[in-house]
Amino acid sequence: MHHYLLFSAEVLAARAAGLPIVALESTIISHGMPYPQNVEMARGVEQVIRDAGAVPATIAIIDGKICIGLSAEQLELLATSPDAMKVSRRDLPYVLAQNKLGATTVAATMICAQLAGIPVFVTGGIGGVHRGAETSFDISADLQELARTSVAVVCAGVKSILDIGLTLEYLETHGVPVISVGQPGFPAFFTRESGFQADFQLDTPEDQARFLQTKWRLGLAGGVVVSNPVPAAAAMDQAEIDAITEQALREADEQGVSGKQVTPFLLGRIKQLTDGRSLATNIALVRHNALVGARLAVALNALSA
Repeated sequence: MHHYLLFSAEVLAARAAGLPIVALESTIISHGMPYPQNVEMARGVEQVIRDAGAVPATIAIIDGKICIGLSAEQLELLATSPDAMKVSRRDLPYVLAQNKLGATTVAATMICAQLAGIPVFVTGGIGGVHRGAETSFDISADLQELARTSVAVVCAGVKSILDIGLTLEYLETHGVPVISVGQPGFPAFFTRESGFQADFQLDTPEDQARFLQTKWRLGLAGGVVVSNPVPAAAAMDQAEIDAITEQALREADEQGVSGKQVTPFLLGRIKQLTDGRSLATNIALVRHNALVGARLAVALNALSA
C-alpha cells in the first residue's frame, strides 16, 4: 500500500520520532471556502495543531499519489485549481489511476488516514442523511465510512442543511458512537445545539483517548464521531441560520441543484445571505476542532506508548 502513499518530510519525521499526527481533509480547501480564505484557513489550522504538540497531515491526491502532508505549493494548488475533483471512497481508484488532482472528503480522508496509520482526523462537519432521503436515498458516504474505518473524526457536528435526527439514527444503527465535548447536546455546525443529544459526553482528551483505545482493543472496528461545538463567540443565531437554510434549500430545489453540487451550493448561498458571517463561523469552528483533535492525538499517542 505504500506504493500509493507519499509522506511529506514533516510527517515522515514525525513518524520516525513517534510523534502524534492529525489528519486533515482537503475538500474544505478546494470546495468548501473561497480563495484566499481557504488557503489561509488551511495554514492556520495546521499551525494550531503544531502549537498543540502534534503534527498536521493534510491529505490530497496529487500525481497518482495519496499525499500525506502537503507543501505550501500543494496547498496553493488545491486552493486555486478548478480541476480538483471531490474524492470519496468510490472515486479513489479512478483519481489515483488517472493521475487526477483530487481533494479528499471525510470518507476518503478516513480511508487514507487509516492506510497511513493516523487514528485522529479533524474536519469541519461530517456529511449525513439529506432532507428527503426517504425518497432520494441521498445519504453521505461519510456515514458508511464511519461504520467501517477505525478513525476518530473531530467535527462540529452536522450542518443544519441535513436531517440531523436521521443522521444520528443512521450512526446508531451502524454502531458508530457519537461523543460530545463540553456539553451533552450534539452541535449543528453553525450553532452549538441541534436539539439532539450525543451518546456520551467526554470532555477531556484523556477520557476520549481511553474510549478510543478501549473500542478498538475490543475489536470493534469503525470510527467515532467526536462532536465539538463551535465556540460561543463565533456561533450563529439558530433562528436566523434555520430561516436562511430553508431559503437556500428552496432555491436549490427550484434551480435543480442535485448530488455533489448540493452542499457547495447551499454553503455558498448561506455565505451570501449572511454577508460572509457563516464563513467566519466556519473558520472558527475548524480551528477549534483542530485544537481538540490535536490534544486528543497527543493523549492517544501517550496512552499507546
